Amino acid sequence: MASANYPFTCLLLLLSSLFLASGFCAAQALSAPPIVNGLSWTFYKSSCPSVECVIRKHLKKVFEDDIGQAAGLLRLHFHDCFVQGCDGSVLLDGSASGPSEQDAPPNLTLRAKAFEIINDLRALVEEECGLVVSCSDILAIAARDSVFLSGGPDYAVPLGRRDGLTFATQNATLANLPPPFANASTILSSLANKSFDATDVVALSGGHTVGIGHCTSFTERLYPTQDPIMDKTFANNLKVTCPKANATNTTVLDIRSPNTFDNKYYVDLMNRQGLFNSDQDLYTYSTTRGIVTSFAINQSLFFEKFVLAMTKMGQLDVLTGNQGEIRANCSVRNSDNNFLVSMVEEGVEILSEMI
Repeated sequence: MASANYPFTCLLLLLSSLFLASGFCAAQALSAPPIVNGLSWTFYKSSCPSVECVIRKHLKKVFEDDIGQAAGLLRLHFHDCFVQGCDGSVLLDGSASGPSEQDAPPNLTLRAKAFEIINDLRALVEEECGLVVSCSDILAIAARDSVFLSGGPDYAVPLGRRDGLTFATQNATLANLPPPFANASTILSSLANKSFDATDVVALSGGHTVGIGHCTSFTERLYPTQDPIMDKTFANNLKVTCPKANATNTTVLDIRSPNTFDNKYYVDLMNRQGLFNSDQDLYTYSTTRGIVTSFAINQSLFFEKFVLAMTKMGQLDVLTGNQGEIRANCSVRNSDNNFLVSMVEEGVEILSEMI
């Protein structure tokens, strides 16, 4: 239940989001992917009706200070879902059982602040509703709000995920996250195994309309010889930022509107100004070239297909019902959470004294 002094505007946002959610279900019934058993558009309607409002309110403040964190949270959701499903396993720190997913090469550049933000949201949601909302659901909502608050579409998110008890091996992480130097054919084959078609792949790649790339993720296109597909002026500018192959600098993924979620990423590709090979090859490859062009000239179409693909991605191998757990700390399994364990033991001791 929302507290008595909860801002009126926030309550309005909650009511409007519930209305939009129901409208989304009705309007998208023919084209939206089916919702897996255990998830629901109104999962927290009774147990935590204000969860989405709490998250959006906090993220507005975060993004006012640093809009770059929106891309960090969106990427975190991608890297969670593609590896072992949307179970919040990427949020887990390593333990005695082995290194975490965060230690795998593709995840070394995930923003540390993004993990902090999720744990901050965990605390705020728990304060509002108790321990009823999973970390994986918090991450899914945060990713949606990152898109919307940076200029992209607003959309309903099916909820009811549970948090995983294990993290994937480094080999599994590597196998499920296509590298930035991959070509379009490889990416299409990889994601086809997760039931994504070419339109889904191109739409999800549009997440690169915000965020940054590290030099080491694309300097093979500059050194020792320049990729002939890359626009020469674009390449020369990149060489200033990355004067050698192992430079540690970063640059924006979308040179036209780096902090706005829009369709300019696809315009970049048509102008041979895609940063990663995995991006630029979507326009070079015949199977995906037409999709890139359609998104470049029609932002509404891109937004529509992005929402459908995100809804599909957000349901990959989810845990529901009694599977997994709801973590008290998103970085630690409850069984490894010494504070939580001590609280439970103290509660048992008090109960035994009362009997």
